[in-house]
Amino acid sequence: MIEFDKVNFAYEHGETVINDLSFRIGDGESVGLIGANGAGKSTIMKLLLGLLAPQSGRILVDELAVGKKDLEAVRKKLGFVLQNSDNQMFMPTVFEDMMFAPLNYMISREEAEKRVHGVLEKLGLQYLKYKYNHKISGGEKRMAAIATVLAMEPEAILMDEPTSALDPYNRRIVINTIKDLTQTKIITSHDLDMIMDTCSRVILLSDGQIAADGETMDILSNRELLEANHMELPLSLQKR
Repeated sequence: MIEFDKVNFAYEHGETVINDLSFRIGDGESVGLIGANGAGKSTIMKLLLGLLAPQSGRILVDELAVGKKDLEAVRKKLGFVLQNSDNQMFMPTVFEDMMFAPLNYMISREEAEKRVHGVLEKLGLQYLKYKYNHKISGGEKRMAAIATVLAMEPEAILMDEPTSALDPYNRRIVINTIKDLTQTKIITSHDLDMIMDTCSRVILLSDGQIAADGETMDILSNRELLEANHMELPLSLQKR
């Protein structure tokens, strides 16, 4: 479903951030992108969304090239949950935020409301429907941001640090929600315990290249590999 094929990218007047990167993610996979700061995780997300353009190589979503010609069609297939929910929730209420994208995709109001009600019910968030965004907690806002993306009915969901700044209770709610999602998922995070809970595959990045790609436990339990790439074992494995 998603493919990077020999992709290279460098910011203007800067060093290469993504270096001859190739990987494929199949339909329904849940993949964690991990790596130290500056490894290229956020840049990959921006390239996939068409916010940045590679200097060479190609990026495909369902065989559509991520570029000017098919960018609108590509973005309809992808939902992006930002690290900071305040940058994503910009309408007065949760309901208005959830309605915004479907209506702008020219979906009828009746169908959009049906989607919103279905998502809120599925996530157990009906009580947030008419809440003002500036009056709900950080955990509730993170869940509302996920609900907003689900109302778009994307085929794949991209998440940037979805559990950052959450208390343990709300972190667990978000993790359980992510686990229940059936869409293809790409998750970037330094929370390796969350990656271990939600992803069956991990791609470890280092200096814009793939240092390892495989089953989650094979990579996250490999102390030598992680430390060689400036990372540590998940906290739950450090205790063993």
